[in-house]
Amino acid sequence: MTLAVSKALERGAKAIICASTGNTSASASAYAARAGISCIVILPAGKIATGKLLQAFVYGTKIVAIDGNFDHALRIVRELGESGHFVIVNSINPDRIAGQKTAAFEIIDEMGDAPDFHLLPVGNAGNITAYWSGYREYLARENSTKLPVMIGFQAAGAAPIFHNRIVEKPETIASAIRIGNPASWKQARAAIAESKGAIDVVSDEEIVAAQSWLARHEGIFVEPASAAPIAGLLKSCNSSEKVYALQKIPEASRIVCTVTGHGLKDPDLIIQQMKKLKSIPATTTDVRRAIGL
Repeated sequence: MTLAVSKALERGAKAIICASTGNTSASASAYAARAGISCIVILPAGKIATGKLLQAFVYGTKIVAIDGNFDHALRIVRELGESGHFVIVNSINPDRIAGQKTAAFEIIDEMGDAPDFHLLPVGNAGNITAYWSGYREYLARENSTKLPVMIGFQAAGAAPIFHNRIVEKPETIASAIRIGNPASWKQARAAIAESKGAIDVVSDEEIVAAQSWLARHEGIFVEPASAAPIAGLLKSCNSSEKVYALQKIPEASRIVCTVTGHGLKDPDLIIQQMKKLKSIPATTTDVRRAIGL
């Protein structure tokens, strides 16, 4: 996003605009505030995680909530972008992809080569498109010796690429990937085909279980959407059958999972669980009983 906003400034833009399920609006709002330009966010009413919407508000963004889903919001943004008054900073903006692809550079720099597999969540499909572009560029520059197999995971209730059809009313607890008609669908398909990878699906139950597992075993708290590739990885490890269309991930593979969305940005599900916490009398005896001593 910082690259998209920087390039917009270079071209003399006075305002940027985006459709968002939350993450894009938060980063666009922050960088627009820093750059001293206006930011407009079109989002689906009641479908944005509290922690993400809060960020857009505090940065002073003009927020418009519509009675529709993300795909309706992006259609409106495309139409408004044609007026020339705004620069669109969704992943349909090539500067966004150019910025995102550098994450693949960082992975190779850190690991010494590309991984065997890269697992990541797929919503609007900008990430899988960008990472694949970065991996190909580093290989072309001989900064790596191979390309990874790209495996994207969509939520079962919002899996248009997996089912190869638009999902009119996508539903999943993973708000960041609650998208029924990805803007980078074609590019994602190309990344999957060229890398001999695939798109698979994980259920909301598997996503929640993976979110909990990652927090309790690794001390990493991610939002539900970012738990999708972990759910897919666990699905592979626990299954004796094929997990996705082409092959099961073999043992001893070098795997990278993209889990960049922090859990505090989408805490609503955890907050519901916290509400079950009840107080007890302030005595050592009651506390001992509560902790099982």
